Amino acid sequence: MSYLRSLLWKCLHALAYAKARMVSRMMMRWSRNPKVTDYLVGAQLDEALAAGQVDVFWPFADGDIKDWTQAEALWKHILFNQLGLRRVQMESPVLLVFAPGVSRNTYERICRMFFERFNVAGLSIVERPMAQFFAVTVSGTDPNGVVIDIGQEHTDITPIYESFVVQGAHQTVDYGISDCEQYLAHLLLSNQSVVNTLSPPESPLSPEELRAMLVEVARQVWREGLVKVLAEGEAADIEEEGVTDIAAVVVAGKEKAVIESGMKKKQNAKASAAELARAKEIEALDLVTVQFRDRSLTLGKERHRFCEPLFDPSLLRAIPGLPRSTSEESVRPLQAAIGHAVSLTEVDARQYIWQGLFVTGELTSHIKGFGAALQARLAPFILSQADQQNEVQPKSIRTLKIPDYFAEYRDRGDGLASFLGSSIVAKIIFVNEPNGKNFVTKADYAEKGPKVILGHSASLL
Repeated sequence: MSYLRSLLWKCLHALAYAKARMVSRMMMRWSRNPKVTDYLVGAQLDEALAAGQVDVFWPFADGDIKDWTQAEALWKHILFNQLGLRRVQMESPVLLVFAPGVSRNTYERICRMFFERFNVAGLSIVERPMAQFFAVTVSGTDPNGVVIDIGQEHTDITPIYESFVVQGAHQTVDYGISDCEQYLAHLLLSNQSVVNTLSPPESPLSPEELRAMLVEVARQVWREGLVKVLAEGEAADIEEEGVTDIAAVVVAGKEKAVIESGMKKKQNAKASAAELARAKEIEALDLVTVQFRDRSLTLGKERHRFCEPLFDPSLLRAIPGLPRSTSEESVRPLQAAIGHAVSLTEVDARQYIWQGLFVTGELTSHIKGFGAALQARLAPFILSQADQQNEVQPKSIRTLKIPDYFAEYRDRGDGLASFLGSSIVAKIIFVNEPNGKNFVTKADYAEKGPKVILGHSASLL
C-alpha cells in the first residue's frame, strides 16, 4: 500500500506541475521546424526572457493541443526535470486533466506519447469539469450539477448529470478575468488621485502606458482579495455615487481616518452620537490603500465593480481597443449562458443539475461570495409560483463549495478544485481500484494500442 501511495503522490505532483505550467509557462523555439530539445521551459526560459526578446508559445491555451512538439517538451520537462523521474525506470502512473470536448484522435495521440515517449506505468484522462466537481461531491452519490470555470480569456459552463458531462450542453463565453481587469482599469481612469500618482503632470505616461499600468493595478487588487462581488443592483448604486474623490478626502485631512476606520472597524460604545455618525460616514467610503511598485494608491468602492462585466458583458463596449466577439451567444450574460446550458439538458434532469451550482477558477480563490451572487441572478430560471410547480420543474438552486473538512483548502477558496478533485480521482483509480478499468496499463497498451484509452478513461467514473 505504501508503494502505491508513493506512485499516487508522484502522479498528483505531476498533475500540479502540469496545471501550473500550462497556465504560467511559455516556450521558445529556435528554428522553423523545431525539435523537442529546441524548446526552453522553466528556469531556462526565464533566463532567456530576462536576456532578451524571444518567441513564446502556449500549446494548451485553447483547451486542446495546438502543437504536439511543444506539448511533448512541456510534459517531458515536468516528468523528468521537475519531478526527477527516470524514463528507464518509470513506475509512476499519470493522470491528465483536459477541457471537455477533446477529440478521440487527441486522446489516442496522448496515449501513444505517454507510453512510447515517456514510458509511464499507467495513464488516465479525465475531463476538467468532472475533476472539479469531484472536489465538492459527497461520496456515494451521483454527481449532478453545473460547473462554471472562470478562466483568463473564456468562461466554461458544463452541466453534469449522473457522473457524466452533458457534452451537447457545454457552453463557452468569450470573456473572463482579463476582461474584468480591463474594465476596472477603465473605471480607474476616472480616479484622478490614482491617475496623478501613476502619471504625474511633470512626467506623464502615454495613454497606452497608463492603461497597461492600470491593468496591473486592477490585477493586484483582485489577487489581494480587496474586491467583493456586488449583489444585483449594488453596482448601479455605486455608479450613481461615482468614483470616490480621493483628492478631496486627502485635502480634508480625512484619508488616514477613513482608511483606519474601514480596515479596523473599531466600535466605541462611549462615543457620542455625532462621533458615531461621523464614523459611519467615514466607513461608508470604503477606502483601501495598496502598495503598487514604489507608490501608494488609495481606491474606493469602484474596485467592487470588478466582476460586473461577467454579469453584463455589454459594459465592455465602452472600452476602446478591446476585441469584440461577433457571436451574440458568446457574449451573453453569464447567468443567461448558464440558464441556456441547463436548458439544453433533458427536462427531468434539470432539477437535479440546479442542485449543484459550482463556480471555480483562479478568481474564486481571491474573491469570495461569487456563487451566492450568481445564485441570486439565476432566480428567473426557477419557477417560483407554487400552483405551477410539477414533479420535474426545478424549485431551487443550491450552491456548492469545497467542504471545510479539506483543511488545506479551507482558506483558499474554490480555485484549486481541479487539483483536489483530480487527487480524489487518482486515489480511486490508482490506489483503491488498481485492477479497475479506469486507466490504461502498459499491458493494455501493448495488447490493444492507443485506442485502448477510449475505453479506459476516468471520465467513466
